[in-house]
Parts: sequence; C-alpha cells; structure tokens
Amino acid sequence: MNFAVVVARLRIPVPLVISLVFAVLIALCVAPAARAASVQPLEIATKSGVHVFSVEMATTEEEKQTGLMYRKELPDGKGMLFDFSPEQQISMWMKNTYIPLDMIFIRADGRILRIAENTEPLSTRIISSGGLARGVLEVIAGTAQKYGIQPGDRVAHPLFGKR
Repeated sequence: MNFAVVVARLRIPVPLVISLVFAVLIALCVAPAARAASVQPLEIATKSGVHVFSVEMATTEEEKQTGLMYRKELPDGKGMLFDFSPEQQISMWMKNTYIPLDMIFIRADGRILRIAENTEPLSTRIISSGGLARGVLEVIAGTAQKYGIQPGDRVAHPLFGKR
C-alpha cells in the first residue's frame, strides 16, 4: 500500500500531510547542524591535576554562531571548543543559551588567558576575551571553580599544538 492510499484511507487533510512532511524534513535537515561536527578529548593541567573533557568542535561559521544555543543541559565533563584561528580578540554572548556557562578563553600556545565564570543565560551582554585568543572552551557553570582551573593553566588539544 502506498503513502497516498494510506492518507486517503485515514482521511487526513492534504494540507496537514504536506505540513507534517515539511516539518519532518526541516527537523532532519536542521537538527544535525545544531550540533558540532566532531567530539574530541581535551585536557586541562591545573595545580590540582589533569582534567579531561569531551568537547564538541565548533569550527565552521554556522557552528560558531550557534554554539550551545537552545540546549537545555550540558553534563559535567562535556563542553564545546570554538576555533577562532588565527589568534584574535574574541567576543561572545549568551543569546538563546539557556544554561549558565564558564567561558575559558585560550591563547594559541594553549595557556588559559581568561575565564568568564557563571555567564548569564539569555543575555546579550558582550563577553570579551580581554586579549588575543585562539579558542574558547564553554563548559557548564561552576566547572572552573570545581576543578581549580585558572588563567595560566595549560590546555592540551591539537588546536593548540603539542603539549
């Protein structure tokens, strides 16, 4: 039995069927773009030890613009790493981001430049790197304090070269 026969037998109005088909197609096309392309390990060496995170990579313009927007949760130990190569002044915001985050700005040599802790969800206030940075690691708010992450600590990830 084909799709048209099923629709006819169920007496579903054609405009509703068309709307549902388009909604499913849009969801299938948009949903993958809302997530970054790959997940990679990242290590941060602090005075208290080495802490390992699983990070989604945001490398394309679309991934960097969307970031963690619209997400309702971010588990401990997970995050998103933004690649802003080459090193530059970086400005972020929390528009359409529902969860508070710690934003960790990282220089090209892998050293943490600055940490913006417990950023305000849904805010359009600009959060600056405060200097030249190559990347930004976004993790759930409280992570920097929990693990003792501080400016000057070293981040190990291929984006920042060798350890």
